[in-house]
Amino acid sequence: MQEVDCLIIGGGIAGVSTAYHLAGYGGRVTLLERGEIASEASGVNAGQIGALGWGHMPNLQSYLTMGSMELFKTLQLDHGYDIAFRQSGALQVIQTEAQDAFTRGRVPDLQADGYQVELLSMREARSIEPEINPALLGVMYMPLRGQADPKVATQAFAQAAERHGAAIRTGHAVTGIQVRADGAYRVETPHESFVAGKLVLAAGAWCAPIGEMLGLKIPIVPIRGQMWDTEPLPPRTFQTFSSAESASHWDTESRAETPPELTHRQGQRVTRHIYGRQTREGELRFGGDREMLGYNQTPDPAGIEINYGHAKELLPFLQAVPIRRTWAGTMPFSLDGAPIIGGIPLLPNLYIVSGLASSGFGRGPMAGKLLADYIHTGHRPHVLAESDPARCVTWMPEKG
Repeated sequence: MQEVDCLIIGGGIAGVSTAYHLAGYGGRVTLLERGEIASEASGVNAGQIGALGWGHMPNLQSYLTMGSMELFKTLQLDHGYDIAFRQSGALQVIQTEAQDAFTRGRVPDLQADGYQVELLSMREARSIEPEINPALLGVMYMPLRGQADPKVATQAFAQAAERHGAAIRTGHAVTGIQVRADGAYRVETPHESFVAGKLVLAAGAWCAPIGEMLGLKIPIVPIRGQMWDTEPLPPRTFQTFSSAESASHWDTESRAETPPELTHRQGQRVTRHIYGRQTREGELRFGGDREMLGYNQTPDPAGIEINYGHAKELLPFLQAVPIRRTWAGTMPFSLDGAPIIGGIPLLPNLYIVSGLASSGFGRGPMAGKLLADYIHTGHRPHVLAESDPARCVTWMPEKG
């Protein structure tokens, strides 16, 4: 049996960042991952890093996006990890008059709040992205956004954590958790047992079943996202891409819908959603669908074809470029749409970092740092008030 100061369950981007920053503070830190590092959502996403700036009054979203951007920069530029990071900028395309009205109303509000966005004509957009469809109505330009290789970046954080002294244990599925009389946690795996003074749940979409081992109901649901890519091509695009279509739909969606910002409701498509980029190796990589299907990771060919068609509307040269492969992953959405980061007050020294939804890769590094700061100092960073687990984590109902 191994005794550690802090045990982290989950080897995605948020878990390895937590391990990296906690280990930097000293103490015995161990991370358990049932598969390999970045084997789930953190390693199979598009690798886009969203950021609009800190704004005049930075909120949690500002901290998670801009803070993570700085951590990616530090990892590559200061620590020498080649994660294919590039602060490329991003374009959100406008395809209809309704989307144009939505975006023209949104941009001034964002600018007034201190965020860096700009509305570009198609002439201006084509000057920085020559292959974009000239028939589009315009784009919202976000110059601070970036991209990186998601699998390599997540693995780099794990390697950096090990350099700080953290122990990374892959192939260690958690099979049981008990709270001892002294408040410590005994965690069982098929290989060995651990006793930890502090326990962090960073298992992404699997936080709910891990929570059940402790008698807790954690409102995280698994959402399938699916993607496709092409064979490597010479450089054809430079920004990352999205569309105002889904953003405008979700802006008017009923707030009673849980979780928010899905592409399907009750098996029916309600909107298209798209995001993508060209990787450093040359693949065009796109995705978009978000559907509540449990832990199903089988791609849906019909949904892939719809997303592929949408991409061709943005970048017409894709008409002549076939799809090479498809895949799917499972994202952790909270029922209210907000992250769940902080201490769970129902049990001593229990913490969680999850609910980062479809942007976990781009927000996970700073989420892990904020939680590590909280664990180390004992004082909750003020921005984590927005993500307080006390708002939603409860005891499971007793079985009658």
